[in-house]
Amino acid sequence: MEIKTCEFVPENSQGQENRNSFFERIQPHLELIAALLSGLIVLIAWLYKGSIPHSLFVILHLAAFVIGGFAKAKEGIEDTIADKELNVELLMILAAIGSAVIGYWTEGAVLIFIFALSGALETYTLNKSNKEISSLMDLQPEHATLIKDGKEQIIPASELSVDDIILVRASERIPADGTIIRGATSIDERAITGESIPVQRQTNEDVYASTVALDGTITVKITKPASETLFQKIINMVQSAQDEKSPSQLFIERFEGTYVKIVLLVVAIMMFLPYFLFGWTLSESIYRAMVLLVVASPCALVASIMPATLSAISNSAKHGVLFKGGVHIENLGNLKAIAFDKTGTLTNGTPVVTDAYFTEKMAEDEIIATVAAIEKESTHPLALAITAYGEKALNQENIFVDDMKTVSGKGVTGFVDGVKWEIGNMNFVGEDLAKDFHNGIAQDLANEGKTIVCAKANEEIVAVFALKDTVRESAKKAIELLKNKGIEPVMLTGDNELTAKAIAEEAGIDRYIASCLPEEKVNYIKKLEEKHGNVAMVGDGINDAPALATANTGIAMGEGTDVALETADVVLMKNDLEKITSAIDLSSRMNRVVKQNIIFSLSVIGILIISNFFQIIDLPLGVIGHEGSTILVILNGLRLLK
Repeated sequence: MEIKTCEFVPENSQGQENRNSFFERIQPHLELIAALLSGLIVLIAWLYKGSIPHSLFVILHLAAFVIGGFAKAKEGIEDTIADKELNVELLMILAAIGSAVIGYWTEGAVLIFIFALSGALETYTLNKSNKEISSLMDLQPEHATLIKDGKEQIIPASELSVDDIILVRASERIPADGTIIRGATSIDERAITGESIPVQRQTNEDVYASTVALDGTITVKITKPASETLFQKIINMVQSAQDEKSPSQLFIERFEGTYVKIVLLVVAIMMFLPYFLFGWTLSESIYRAMVLLVVASPCALVASIMPATLSAISNSAKHGVLFKGGVHIENLGNLKAIAFDKTGTLTNGTPVVTDAYFTEKMAEDEIIATVAAIEKESTHPLALAITAYGEKALNQENIFVDDMKTVSGKGVTGFVDGVKWEIGNMNFVGEDLAKDFHNGIAQDLANEGKTIVCAKANEEIVAVFALKDTVRESAKKAIELLKNKGIEPVMLTGDNELTAKAIAEEAGIDRYIASCLPEEKVNYIKKLEEKHGNVAMVGDGINDAPALATANTGIAMGEGTDVALETADVVLMKNDLEKITSAIDLSSRMNRVVKQNIIFSLSVIGILIISNFFQIIDLPLGVIGHEGSTILVILNGLRLLK
């Protein structure tokens, strides 16, 4: 007899999954839901006050107290125990309880409702700023195809180690930073650079985690662990920015503890002093003390800064500017001078051929193709630039180079069809020959701050190439905008006087310091700080790191070195210098909003306290005025999200 078995599946397993999914969806909104439910219960109790028993009326208000105030009461008590300091949350809970004790159940419950609602709004601000991190996290691949002993195996991306070999197929995200060792592909790098146009990557070129290989399979050798990838550093910088508080925020938090103690002391005095001095009844004195407890609480003042700061950080991250803390976004709005490194910051960081002159004794295309073929075997940046310049001509010719040699610091030599070619600086090919070529054009180009490469064949100069690191278009616009804002731009560079002058003039910078070593950059930053007070430094290299650390605000280019990125306070992910002016504008807006909030909140507190002393306002109006001002300053801060 055949016995059949079956697997028992609980009928409610699917329902359990649905319930779990539902709770996960509402989890971020629980604080708001609790606040609204509390308000609804208060409204029902108020509407049916005359038709329900008093005991039910009290029970409804107690429910509103617990539902709306539990989270804030828990937070206030835990913070008080941990910090050994009284806080606003505790003050508001005491005010609500005091209102209930003297019979003002509805007013106390409304106070809890509005306080919970303002807390939910503040949480919304924080969640909104965290949204950028969440979207970044979603771009991180969870798995990788590891090649080990000739076999493929799928492993968690977090387990990848340096020197591991992985396979990345078309349309897959690259799980870690590495170098291509086989294959080529177009890569969508917008997650890193913000650029929408894919870039071509091939053997020996670097690729970054969370970018997408669009077409073609590549084999990649891992160069950094998952925790140190450029993408992970971006996430870490946004997270640290949210945790670090601005000087204004730190001052308010220090002020809060002292202020709460003073308020409680004054409330205690007011409960009895007017009874003895001004002839008030005891119940009136206690009532006014409770009103004072409500209106004097610094909720709006405390909420004046953090929502605005988080909104500004979130806004700037969305547009490719990462701040490592609120202090830096606050400082940027008060900038008076800004120093720029040259190479890789004001310029693109790679030389290109800007001018070329040829002999009339040989075909121009033949010269370009031959020079490009010889330089193709060199890895020097100038050689790469000349190879790129001659790529079209080289593709049309079939040139074989023999016995190519590099002469360190001077140039290269090689033989093509038995003819010896020498390519390098003027000293290498013969300074006199170079000066006679085209009426001394080589020297004229050198005087413009350009780097000269000469080509010699059969003991004659056949070509002169002028190369230059070109100025970024965004740099020119940024300098102009900074000048219009009254911020002085200065260029600090290790290059010679001629090159520095040429780049400064092209970028529109009036002041520059040439032949500047790293320690000299630091000294000059200190001089600028003595003169202007608030100074920023923009750089991308290891040699810029000391100056970035010295400046009030260090700004690194997103394609800069790891040291520069770690040292800087702000990172321009898209390498767009115009974003500096946008960030300055955002900083100024944030500082204005914070000032508006502080002035408004202090004014409201002052008016309500005076009105209460002269018995002009009652508890309901005090609740609305106080908590309404808190909601208004939070909403004002949220404007910075746009």
